[in-house]
Amino acid sequence: MLDEVPSENPAAPETAPRASTETRVGQFRQILLWPVELVPPNPEPIHHDYAAILSKLGPDNPWKEIDDEFTGDPKDFQERHYNEFVTFLPPVQRFLYGSGESKAAGSVTSHSPITAFRRTDIATARVVLTPGAKPVELKIAHVDLYFFYEIDVAILALELYSDDIGLADVQDVMFRLGRTHPAYWEKSGVAGHCPVKVEFLSDKGDVLTASDYEDRDKFLAQVCTKRAARVAAHWQYLLAPLIPHHSEQVGVLRYKQLEYYRMPQMALIAVNGGNELTRADYVRLAFASGPGDCSELPFSQRHLEDFEERYCYDRYFGQHNEIEWPQSRYMSCGHALVVTGSAENPFFVDPHHGCLNSFRHEHFLVFLIAHFHKASLLMFSDHLTGAMSRLDVQNKSAILAFRAASRRALQTFLRFTHRYWFHSVSNQTQAHDIFALCRRHLDIDRLYEDIRQEIQEMSEFLENEAMRKQSDTVTRLTVVTTLGLVGTTVTGFLGMNLLDWATQNTYWRIEAFLTVLIPTVLLTLITIAKSRALSDMMESLSDGTARWMPKFLRTTKY
Repeated sequence: MLDEVPSENPAAPETAPRASTETRVGQFRQILLWPVELVPPNPEPIHHDYAAILSKLGPDNPWKEIDDEFTGDPKDFQERHYNEFVTFLPPVQRFLYGSGESKAAGSVTSHSPITAFRRTDIATARVVLTPGAKPVELKIAHVDLYFFYEIDVAILALELYSDDIGLADVQDVMFRLGRTHPAYWEKSGVAGHCPVKVEFLSDKGDVLTASDYEDRDKFLAQVCTKRAARVAAHWQYLLAPLIPHHSEQVGVLRYKQLEYYRMPQMALIAVNGGNELTRADYVRLAFASGPGDCSELPFSQRHLEDFEERYCYDRYFGQHNEIEWPQSRYMSCGHALVVTGSAENPFFVDPHHGCLNSFRHEHFLVFLIAHFHKASLLMFSDHLTGAMSRLDVQNKSAILAFRAASRRALQTFLRFTHRYWFHSVSNQTQAHDIFALCRRHLDIDRLYEDIRQEIQEMSEFLENEAMRKQSDTVTRLTVVTTLGLVGTTVTGFLGMNLLDWATQNTYWRIEAFLTVLIPTVLLTLITIAKSRALSDMMESLSDGTARWMPKFLRTTKY
């Protein structure tokens, strides 16, 4: 990616050109999503109830399950829940909220396949973005963790906000904050593209945890020994008691990275009146590419010639008349969904009915579903790769394990397709278009087709293997039947009253029966054991290629 090119100048973070210092953001919201793959504690069962495991981890567990707002008193049901619900199509409603009970129809209540947990012990994130810079404090609205039934994926959602912050700091927070580990280190020891320090504070101001991006040796050692990148300390703390799979820590719930080390994010930027954003500002926000001169584009003009067409949703942007969503612009590059507007517009910053409300609820769910789709497909790809890497066609136990893994993958993929897979989530124009914009840049459809093709190829391999074994069994039985034909003919001939054994006593006839039975059984077992070689011999006989055959038989053409 263009914004990930390391700088050779140690002072680059301090001397990089900044956005206009006079541009102020009246309200800034950022939601970081971190999809991770859950590692099953036992590989044998097809599905694991990770939510139940988390809820039973003891009193020190900071995560508490969020109550379903649909199961409480209808008098307490808020209008925003209703607005959120009716945004989506019925299949998506059942996915997000479950289905209700209807006694007349004879149906029963089914809960949503999503289980959400929340921790409330963290109140503030204090971030030092660059060396020597003043700390930026962001209030934390929510820290949520989502589990999905029958899918080995969890998604962490961290929502932060500030009511007065500079545009340059907004751009830098979007660029640096959501990184699970450094991309590189400057010569000065500062972690590239990462904040200098991130601290999570309690509501009393106590430091609960701090980042360790500067500890270069720890990150290098883990990649060397575990072949997996180390997760920074503050992100490990945020997911605890879930622990990184490749760490030495002991725990039941383990996770590992699924996507790029930079977390997907949503951002809402409400600019104060009189501070117009330039095209360069919009580009930096859309790509979350960091601060810079507001008059200079971060990338070439040729690269950005179709920027508005590809990355912007301008249904209401550029309209100065009185419309419902005036001057709001939605932008997405896949890993970021950014909304800009005016802090002076009451509708844009209304937390109950306006754009801010939709951003935090309906549009958050749209973004969550898109990234859940991608994370699930990457999880399937990881499982299939693991199954293929363990396949050894010469090892029967490996083939059996591969068959079981393929069967589990096919079952889970079918459930994912029928329960979670949506090409469209809403008929409301804005939600529909935003979902389509995110899907297009995430390239989800191509990834889905790739996974489906891989699973289909695995199924075809297993079917071909089963047909080959069946054909081999039929061939062996044919050989046994052919050779048994001789014995059948002889015994049938002997049974035509040529020898009068019926007059013999019972003991003599039993002895004669066993005398014939035992050699016949042994001959049958030997024939089965040598059936492959006998089959090859019979094939050479039928083809006339056996060297020991008389010449006139080998050369005869039929």
